[in-house]
Amino acid sequence: MLETPPLALYVHFPWCVRKCPYCDFNSHAAKAAVPEQRYVALLLRDLAQELPRVEGRALRSIFLGGGTPSLFSPYAMQVLLEGIRGLLPLEVDAEVTLEANPGTIERGRFADYRAAGVTRVSLGAQSFNARHLRELGRIHSADETRRAVAELAHAGIDNFNLDLMYGLPRQTIAEARADLAEALDLGPAHVSHYQLTLEPGTAFFHAPPPLPPDDETWQMQVECQELLAGRDYAQYEVSAYARAGRESRHNLNYWDFGDYLGIGAGAHGKVTLKDSAIIVRTTRLRGPKEYMAAVERGTAPEEAAIAPEQRPFEFMLNALRLKSGFSRRGYESRTGLPLSGLDPTFDWARGRGLVRPAAGEGWQCTDLGYRFLNDLLARFLAESPSPVGNAYAQAQTMESAAERCD
Repeated sequence: MLETPPLALYVHFPWCVRKCPYCDFNSHAAKAAVPEQRYVALLLRDLAQELPRVEGRALRSIFLGGGTPSLFSPYAMQVLLEGIRGLLPLEVDAEVTLEANPGTIERGRFADYRAAGVTRVSLGAQSFNARHLRELGRIHSADETRRAVAELAHAGIDNFNLDLMYGLPRQTIAEARADLAEALDLGPAHVSHYQLTLEPGTAFFHAPPPLPPDDETWQMQVECQELLAGRDYAQYEVSAYARAGRESRHNLNYWDFGDYLGIGAGAHGKVTLKDSAIIVRTTRLRGPKEYMAAVERGTAPEEAAIAPEQRPFEFMLNALRLKSGFSRRGYESRTGLPLSGLDPTFDWARGRGLVRPAAGEGWQCTDLGYRFLNDLLARFLAESPSPVGNAYAQAQTMESAAERCD
C-alpha cells in the first residue's frame, strides 16, 4: 500500500563564477551580480504554489544547491530560510545544507550562514593538486579550501562534507591517494568521493582530456576506499562516506525514494499523493530568466505522474545505491507495489552474484553488483512496458543535490 514518505526541499541556485569543463548540471556563469532579492522572492512564491500538495507535512531537510549558492549573501539566505519556515514546518532536528565553493567564502561568512539557519556545509574541494584544479577549471586553490575549513571551525560548523574527484586528467594512483589523505586530514564529517566522467554537453566531452586507464582508475577507487575505511569513514552509498551518525539525511531521503519539493531554475521534485495513489514528478524551466518570468506569471511547473510500471526502475535507481539496500516494506510502501513482482529479476541477479538478501526481506548489492550497477539497473528498465521518460535526467539532478557540484 502506498504511504507518504518523509519530505525534503531542494533549492537550486543556477549561477556560478565560471562553468567548469566537466559540469553538466544546470549552472550558468554570472556575468553580473546575482539578482538576490528578486530570485529569493520568486523562490518563496514558487514554494507557496506547491503547498496544496504537501499540506500538513514537515520538512526533514533542506538542500541549498547549485551552481554556487555561496554567491548569495548570508542575509539573502536568512530571508529565504525564514520564508520557508513561514510556509512549511521543519522537523526539530532538520538538516539544512549549503553548497559552497571555497573560492567564494569571505572571512566570517560561515558564521553568518549559520546564524541564518544553515546546519551543514558541502565544500567543493575536488582536488588539492594545483595542476588538477587548473585543468578542472576550478576558481579556488587548495589553500582556499583549507581556509574555508578553518572558517567552518571558527563558525562552529563541524558537520561538513568535502567533494573530491578521482580519475582526473593524467592523475596517478599516488596523486589520488594524496588528494584523499589531504582531505581527510581536514577532518570532514562526510566525504563524497567519485570518479570524473565525461558527460554529454560538457567541454570535456567535446574535447576529452587524457584520462587514466580504466584499470588504474579502478585501483584508485580500491586504494582510496581502503584509506577511508582505515580512517573510520564508512561507505553507505556508491560515492558517499561518513563518520558514524554523519550520513547526509537529505541524500538518504533521495536514495530511500522519499519525497522532495524542488524549487529554482531547472529543479526537479517528487511528491506522493497518498489519497489518489499517485506519485508526481515536477520540473522547472532551466534558464534563470525563463524560470523567473514563469514564476512571476504564475505558470505552473511541468508535471507528470510516475506510472506504476515505471516505479520499480525509479525505486531501484535510488535504493540499490545504498550499501544497506532496501526492505520489502520500504519498497512496497514507497511504490504501492508488491516486491514479489520482481522475484524473477532478483533471482537472476542473485544467481550472478550481483545482489544478496538484505534486512527486512529486501535486497542489497554485493561488491560485484556495485561495480556493475548500471547493468543491473538496466534489467529493471527493460521490464518497464512503457517509457520511463527522463528518469536518468532526474537521477542526474539528484546527483547535483547529492553533493557532486560546486
